[in-house]
Amino acid sequence: MMTNSSLLNSELELQQEEELYQQLLLQTMGKMQTENPDSKVIRPLPGICVKTLSESDKKKIFVNICQSQSVPQPPELSREELVELLQSEDPSGFRVPMSLGEPHTEIDNNSQGCTAYDVVINQEFFQKCQEDPLFQQFVILVSVEGLENKYNLELSRDWKVLKNRKFLGSVSEQNIRMKSRPVIQELEPQDGFTPTARRPEFTLLVEPPAGDPEYLIAEIKLPGVPSSRCLVLDVGEDRLVLTARPSLFHLDIFHPFLVHQEKSVAQYNKSTQILTVTMPVVSS
Repeated sequence: MMTNSSLLNSELELQQEEELYQQLLLQTMGKMQTENPDSKVIRPLPGICVKTLSESDKKKIFVNICQSQSVPQPPELSREELVELLQSEDPSGFRVPMSLGEPHTEIDNNSQGCTAYDVVINQEFFQKCQEDPLFQQFVILVSVEGLENKYNLELSRDWKVLKNRKFLGSVSEQNIRMKSRPVIQELEPQDGFTPTARRPEFTLLVEPPAGDPEYLIAEIKLPGVPSSRCLVLDVGEDRLVLTARPSLFHLDIFHPFLVHQEKSVAQYNKSTQILTVTMPVVSS
């Protein structure tokens, strides 16, 4: 099999440009990086550009699925496991780490205004998705669902991968979270397990109810969970992920506020079997 050296050189130049950009960025933003060691500014590489429509007004939406080594890899997933996952009731139960950027206005090929979103996934996982159309469709699906949850959108599933465009607009840096902070405190006891994994019932409350929000409070019902030791909680800036093991509950939601991860706390009440997560809202 012959190798196109120009493609390899082009890829190498992109990698070198990213490294140089990171060095310059760290020099100019050194203080910010020192103050917030749990996050990192990255400049992702272009990947694929997906065209779809918003269901409400049928406006064009473009999803730039980008790649970076700075984003963690998802768990190993074989093609057979992916087929089984897609046939399940909740394919979103498999978590793909990704960074979801803010919407930006662009101009399409018809000189019309449109909205684009940038999604960044792990570079090795992106390459795997490129090799198998089934994986590519899966990563587009979870990207679209992630944007819908975060920005309260409804996007058409009749999407199209653009052949001659890897990115709409210009690649810009993103600030990604490097580590999560699981915070669970335990109150009182009770037993019991149910065998089937499912999405738990939950409510999101804002305190105070009127005016500027100070706290976002998630109350999650977890019947059958005997102890906080069965829970894995990941509180992100705008995302909450909870897993109750073994294969009991899984919840992965985006919320409409930026919260202080390091100041968030959680309590699991064994009597009511409710997990309460209190997240201070970052003031705008």
